[in-house]
Amino acid sequence: MSEYDETPYEETDAAPEEDVTAEDDSHITGLGGLPAVETEEVFDLDGDGYADNTISADGVTYVDSDGDGQADGIAYDYDGDGTSDELLVDLDGDGSFETAVYDTDGNGVADTFESDTDGDGVVDQVSYDSDGDGVVNQVSTDTNGDGLVDIVATDYDSDGLVDEIQIDSDADGVVDTALVDSDGDGFLDTAYTEATPEGDSFQSQTGQVI
Repeated sequence: MSEYDETPYEETDAAPEEDVTAEDDSHITGLGGLPAVETEEVFDLDGDGYADNTISADGVTYVDSDGDGQADGIAYDYDGDGTSDELLVDLDGDGSFETAVYDTDGNGVADTFESDTDGDGVVDQVSYDSDGDGVVNQVSTDTNGDGLVDIVATDYDSDGLVDEIQIDSDADGVVDTALVDSDGDGFLDTAYTEATPEGDSFQSQTGQVI
């Protein structure tokens, strides 16, 4: 018998077992057994290329885009899948969330903006990014509150300037007047009406920003 056989064994406290019930990404597996990556939704309301500050609780995310401690947007995740289903923003900074933002085609880029510009609780202006380039190129407005669009401004070439304004002044669903930038210089120069269907030349003094 060696000297090691006669040495008494001193029992030590066993290391505590790891608590696998805690939220630990290392215990979550994804496709192919690889660790799953849990992502957090990111907002950039002011388009400066930096993620806005957010606070989330119970499917509601408050977004502070300018760092003043006041929410500039509220996002709602109704189905709990981690992606917002509706985003309301305060575009004019008056403290009222007057615009609802939607991604209608599901590509991750907002393309429809529904606004209540007069604060009466009814949407009266809808802006669209119809070509998916991230820039609004059409704005439809109900100027008289009858629930029908009467002015549509369109930027066909995405240069930020209006190329055509269509006006339905009598709410019959037919364009009564169209103001057009015929030469692409950024200034509306031709008016088409029911009385002058061939067009009547004029010159706007400033380019119309959409």
